Amino acid sequence: MRPDVELRLPVDPAFVSVLRATAVSLAARLNFTIDDIEDLRMAVSEASALVLPHAQADGDLVAGFHTAPDKVEVRISVPTSGTATPPAAEEDFAWQVLSALTTHAELQTGEGSYAAIFTVHSTATV
Repeated sequence: MRPDVELRLPVDPAFVSVLRATAVSLAARLNFTIDDIEDLRMAVSEASALVLPHAQADGDLVAGFHTAPDKVEVRISVPTSGTATPPAAEEDFAWQVLSALTTHAELQTGEGSYAAIFTVHSTATV
C-alpha cells in the first residue's frame, strides 16, 4: 500500500530531524495529544538510530507514513550491502525504547535492505 507521505533523504543522521518534524506535523494534524506526539517523535529517532548504522553510504533513507484518525504507521528503511543480517536488535537500547513507545514494532531485513516498522496510536478520546 502506498504511504500517505514518503520522504527520501540522504543516509546521514543530520536528516533525521526532517523525519521528526514530519512525524510531529502529521500527528498534530491528527489531533494527537502532546504526549502521543512526543512518543512518535522519539520513536522516529530510535528507529533511525537502529537502521542508519547498517546503511550503504550512497543510499537513501526512506520513510513512509500511513495515517489514520487514531494512529500513524511508519516504515523507515535503508539499503544495505548484500544480505548481511544486522545484529539482534533486542539487545539494543534503541530497540528497547522503540518498543516501549509504540503499540507495534518490528525490524525487517531483506535482500539489500533493513527497515524499522512501527505504529503509534493516539490516546486522545473523541
